[in-house]
Amino acid sequence: MSAELHFQPGDSQWSPLGTPAARPLAVARWCARRGWPVHPLAAARKTPAANCSECRRPGHTHAGCPCLTAGRWCHGFHAATLDQRRIDHWWGSHPDFGVGVACGPAGLVVIDIDAHEAQPPSRDRILPGIPIGSQIDLTGLSTGFHTLAVLAALRDAPSPAEDSSTLRVRTPSGGLHVWYRAGDNRRWQCSAGSSQSRALAWQVDVRAHGGYIVAPGTTTGAGTYTALGETRRPALLPAWLAQELERTGHLPAPNIPAPRSVPPRAQQAVLAAGGARARTSGLLSTVLAPVEACGAVDEGAGFSDALNRAAFTLGGLVASGRLTQEHAERALREAAAAVRPGQDRRAEQIIRSGMAAGLSRPLTPGGHS
Repeated sequence: MSAELHFQPGDSQWSPLGTPAARPLAVARWCARRGWPVHPLAAARKTPAANCSECRRPGHTHAGCPCLTAGRWCHGFHAATLDQRRIDHWWGSHPDFGVGVACGPAGLVVIDIDAHEAQPPSRDRILPGIPIGSQIDLTGLSTGFHTLAVLAALRDAPSPAEDSSTLRVRTPSGGLHVWYRAGDNRRWQCSAGSSQSRALAWQVDVRAHGGYIVAPGTTTGAGTYTALGETRRPALLPAWLAQELERTGHLPAPNIPAPRSVPPRAQQAVLAAGGARARTSGLLSTVLAPVEACGAVDEGAGFSDALNRAAFTLGGLVASGRLTQEHAERALREAAAAVRPGQDRRAEQIIRSGMAAGLSRPLTPGGHS
């Protein structure tokens, strides 16, 4: 049986009683009282609860979705809320839901350290932007704990993994989530340690704007996310770590809007320009760009929606004779595998569904599907 949360005076501390797991409703309430918007996670999983049938339709996005204003949990962290009545309804109706926290609206920057031992990548990818000479022995370097410790040592600072002044949460896999407050108006961006475009360190992810984090006390099929020590408040993001995040591209470029999905008319304009092979690659890149962008975030980036939309669009291109179905499906599978390795079965189901829907609605040059 799950345990209640134990609240100290001022609601500044909590600890589970009896078992490591806490009641999800109590966790969600506690997070919301801290100013951290919450959203449901699927039972026993660390991914958002499923969208409704309308929101699962090909081409549908969170932008302007009526489910969000109606108080439904569709679209993951986009639905995150501080409304206690909504929280009571969500977790009261589904007590098996886990709890996710939308990092950006909560003003949080969470360092996600992976404990899975693996062979390091090329030396230029271990600490992006910091050269590691061939004379340096990398024997034993195999996890995010190692790379983050090296980065901290280079900056003459303690590793965030050892920072007992802030909330730290042990993950079921042995990794660690180190929670910090942004403390300013800068919109720190998410990243994955394996990303080629933006990364703090190999095997170290960053959860901030555009992502979410699993709340402490949440239990999945793999185990419970357990807070360490006595500290339950995120400390201010250390200055040296903020400098490293800025150095590694975790702030959006000034005056440049975030990438947007290509609207249908723009896609059709490309089609109208011709179906020459030389343009096929560029067209695929445009359609697959939102899928590839999910590679910057380990979770909570809307990967399923992005892949579904891409499959739907390419299905329409196949139906209009602009490319072959084999070419389209291969491109989708390769993009999905690069962004979410090891999830081939899930990706295949999304691709098949999206392609099937797109094949019934050809994209015609200069016209409508």
